[in-house]
Amino acid sequence: MSNSYAQAVLRTTAVAEALRVVGHLLDLADTGELEVDFEARVSTADELERLTGVMPDADWWSYGAERHGSSGEGGSPAECLPIFMSRWCLAPEAVEAFLAAAGNVPAMVRWDFSGWPEAPEVGLGCGGTRGAYVTMCVNARDLYLEEASTDHTVYVHVKQVEARRATWLAAQVGLQVIGELQMAPL
Repeated sequence: MSNSYAQAVLRTTAVAEALRVVGHLLDLADTGELEVDFEARVSTADELERLTGVMPDADWWSYGAERHGSSGEGGSPAECLPIFMSRWCLAPEAVEAFLAAAGNVPAMVRWDFSGWPEAPEVGLGCGGTRGAYVTMCVNARDLYLEEASTDHTVYVHVKQVEARRATWLAAQVGLQVIGELQMAPL
């Protein structure tokens, strides 16, 4: 597993508002090659059924004190709840169905693209693919989906050495960064 660095730029109770901000951030980015990754923390059989419908062939692994299974080991995810589910490299059109299936489940959507634009005001050229992501966490306050919440957070990912790009990106969409730059799982 590799890591990137992320900083929150929006926290809201409205999924539509979070998606609107994501759209504005993606309008800034080089999205010539755009794909979307999904993750969810699944606790019940009903949640599993809904999410399996939109994330076929998802990787999964159990979590918690009694971890006992993963897609790599075979077996049934329903017998290993609670689990994390993950599906990478889907088309952007899959986002709406994923969010509908997630409902109130802590979940994450990450848009992966070719790079951030030049930010001359802060002395940065174009950013490459490393560190070029936008993540929206729904029903969770953190990138690891461990802190359940009724609100949703949008994060921009940047290279650690280009941390000032996060503040610049937030300003481009009329926002400010929230909190500190943090290591993010990928």
